[in-house]
Amino acid sequence: MRLHRNLVFATIDSLHLIFNEQKQADKVLKNTLKRDKRWGARDRSFIAETTYEMVRWKRLYAEIAEVKEPFDRENLFRMFVVWATLRGIILPDWKQFEGTPTRKIKGRFDELSKVRKLRESIPDWLDQLGLQELGKERWEKELKHLNMQAEVVLRVNTLKTNLRQLQNALNDQDIATHTLKELSDALILNERTNVFTTEEFKNGWFEVQDASSQKVALLLDPKPGMKVVDACAGAGGKSLHLATLMENKGQIIAMDLYENKLTELKRRARRNGIHNLETRVIDSSKAIKKLIGKADKVLIDAPCTGLGVLKRNPDTKWKLQPEFLEEIRKTQQDILQNYSKMVKENGDLVYATCSILPSENTMQVKDFLTSETGKSFTLIKEETVYPSESGFDGFYMALLKKNS
Repeated sequence: MRLHRNLVFATIDSLHLIFNEQKQADKVLKNTLKRDKRWGARDRSFIAETTYEMVRWKRLYAEIAEVKEPFDRENLFRMFVVWATLRGIILPDWKQFEGTPTRKIKGRFDELSKVRKLRESIPDWLDQLGLQELGKERWEKELKHLNMQAEVVLRVNTLKTNLRQLQNALNDQDIATHTLKELSDALILNERTNVFTTEEFKNGWFEVQDASSQKVALLLDPKPGMKVVDACAGAGGKSLHLATLMENKGQIIAMDLYENKLTELKRRARRNGIHNLETRVIDSSKAIKKLIGKADKVLIDAPCTGLGVLKRNPDTKWKLQPEFLEEIRKTQQDILQNYSKMVKENGDLVYATCSILPSENTMQVKDFLTSETGKSFTLIKEETVYPSESGFDGFYMALLKKNS
């Protein structure tokens, strides 16, 4: 591989914003990739994938390069040298690469890889937490898989097309995909490519949604004509899935604290041809009270640490702090206690997170079921999707039924 100066510099600029200014990696890259219209698909892919790799392995690369935060540009170039050397890439004769310890890199890599928190590049406190909650064997397996690059999974919008039609249309553009046995509406890209520029995406034939995430709406199993509430909808990936399962019949109420997210959901719904969806901002407790006992099905896709999706959001592990975990656990239980009241008798509730920590998942459901509010619910089914077993994101989902 030949390194190009403008692509490497764009990567270094992105890393500076992510590491030193605490900017979100996906938003940084979205802006960086607009910098030069002459960049082709390979150029953009190099910047995005290299940036994500260096974010993923920040701690290991910094240890090998013997640099500490905050990283100035010289230190970022030293870390880039580690990335390039470990991949066998020949460094060009640039002044930014002068004096870099290329000979020591492989030796230090072998030495430091004996220590789990360095080998898997994770903060001390987070490594200890995973060890306590999951045990050594499980934690090490999950860390290894969470450091792998995420596959791109599409969910076919069955309101507009079907799996074979979409697969053939993409194949005509040299975008090869394969199916997933357990999910009838999922297609996985054989190679990463920008599918957002395709006419099929613009026409609402599909959404990009990980396989684990697709299982959540299927567990809730909404039927046409029902009243369904997506209580923590965000930008609404699961709301859109619920609407397709309901064949555009009935009512979906997508709720969130942030109006800008719901605005994005409305835009996505229009592209998907969905018209049974209504958005509501949770601006006070009244928004929930109006729906008490009214919904056939309620989805609580609760805010969480996001530890199950580190392979696609690797910067999360550097931004998380121990105190956030305590706060989010309280928030999760508070949401369960209040939002569950929207379920009518004999109705269903799904509680889900994109975390693999029992304290955010099974323990929350257990605490809820022993509470005064939760006593009227019965746990029907729960599942933790581990990245090491599925190959996809880590998720937890529990189906509860409200007793009559």
